[in-house]
This record gives sequence, structure tokens and C-alpha cells, in this order.
Amino acid sequence: MTHTPPGIAALRARTDACLGETARTWLDKAAAEAATADRQDQQAYASWELRFAEAGRRCGAEHADSARIVLLHAARADTATLTRLYEQGAAAERRAVLAALPHLVAGPEALPLVEDALRTNDTRLVAAAVGPYAAEHLTAHHWRHAVLKCLFTGVPVSAVAELAARARGDAELARMLGDYANERTAAGRPVPDDLHRVLALTTPPPHKAEES
Repeated sequence: MTHTPPGIAALRARTDACLGETARTWLDKAAAEAATADRQDQQAYASWELRFAEAGRRCGAEHADSARIVLLHAARADTATLTRLYEQGAAAERRAVLAALPHLVAGPEALPLVEDALRTNDTRLVAAAVGPYAAEHLTAHHWRHAVLKCLFTGVPVSAVAELAARARGDAELARMLGDYANERTAAGRPVPDDLHRVLALTTPPPHKAEES
């Protein structure tokens, strides 16, 4: 019996609660198909990937990401599969792949997908790229630039997973934020409020006075 992580189980429950009967039935069948697909059977394997692509039409755009994550998990999609779906997919499909990474990839091998998304100016892709997978696996250097990318593109920093934990005491991030703020000010452009929020997070917590 395949174990379903609590995150996926909760996601599936929320998705089912939001879908109509027709869409819910479709997702049930699509997930079952994905779960039983033989990876050696290219025709069957392509079949569930077709369901992945049509999830927006079947479940509605507002629930497509969740439905696609359910399918990816049911199929036990590996990094090669995720990479193929990302590279061949439209922006909505790429978003779902990025959101599924924490559920499917334990190590850093899917970071090229995150890095690709961060090179775009698609704000929804950028927001998806700075989720829990990036928080766990991006190097400090690349993570700092991901935060700046959010500021550049107007993605709210609330999208950055584990922002407070990773920013705390980060003097290099503080320096980069200060440089960016100075550049904006010199150009007569406003400094985003989010920059001040992140800059405040970089301040190390005060040391408690030692008890006498």
C-alpha cells in the first residue's frame, strides 16, 4: 500500500471539497490511472500525462494546480518525468510541477527547474519557485537572488517559504537589499515596502544578558 504524506492527503481533501461531482469523478479516475501506469508501457504512461495537461479544463483553472499535484504524486513522478513535463508544459503546468517538488523530490536534483523559473519574469512562476523546495535546497547565494527577484518583479515576499528563518542574521542579504534600495532612491523610484520587511528580518536577534 502506497503511503500518502499528510500534505497530499489534506490537499486532496480540500480539492475534492471544492470540485463538482463531474470534476471529482474525473480526478478519481485520472489519479487511479496515474497510480497504476506501468512505466514500461509508454502508451499508458503518456495517457496519464495527457490527463495532467487537461486538468485545467476538467477541474477549472482555480483548482488545476491542486489536481495536477495529486496526479503527479499518484504517478510517483521522478525527476526525469517532472523535468519533461516542466519543459514541455505551459506556464500553468510548470507551476504545478514546481509546487509538487517538495512532495516528490527529496534531494536537490530538481533545482534546475527552480532556477529556470527564477530566470523568467512570469510572477506566478517566480512565486511557485520560491516555495518549500527552494527554501530547503537553494544555496545561500541563489536564495538571496531569489528574494531579490521577488522584489524586482513585484512578487510578495510572503510567497518565499521560510523567509524569516533563512534571512535571520544574513549580513550579505542585508547588504544586497541596501544596495538595491540605494539604486532605487538614486533613480527617483520608490523602495518597495517588502524590501524593508526583509531587511528587518536580517537583523540578528539581540543577545540576552548573561545572568549574574
